[in-house]
Amino acid sequence: MYLNAFESAAASPHAGTSFTPEYFAPRRPKQPALALIEDILADDFAEEVSVISLKGKSSIADSILIATGKAARHLDALAERIRDAVKSAGYNEPVVEGKGDSGWVLVDAGDIIVHLFRAEARKHYNLERMWGATFSAE
Repeated sequence: MYLNAFESAAASPHAGTSFTPEYFAPRRPKQPALALIEDILADDFAEEVSVISLKGKSSIADSILIATGKAARHLDALAERIRDAVKSAGYNEPVVEGKGDSGWVLVDAGDIIVHLFRAEARKHYNLERMWGATFSAE
């Protein structure tokens, strides 16, 4: 049995929905991504969080965040939480590279790159020095 156009439209899950231009517009994030990621790192007990502005230094991103996690599982959890929160805030889904077992996890959130390190890996790579930032461990 075939349905006519009116019957199939009435059976649609979108029946009665008004598809206005606002319906198709991209979601507008409620909170700037940098502040959102900083809040997550603070809430989830990341240590020695450093923010480096790349404006005028590089075109790869606007900012780099560097933070230290306590263990491999902590790094993985931080990366997952950042990815989920940034995506649900309306930004494109960040790409996560690496695993906590390696001591370094990178989260590419477009204009913001987050480096999550174990303490020994952070000391070894010393990204703050490479990008010319001053870092003071408190």
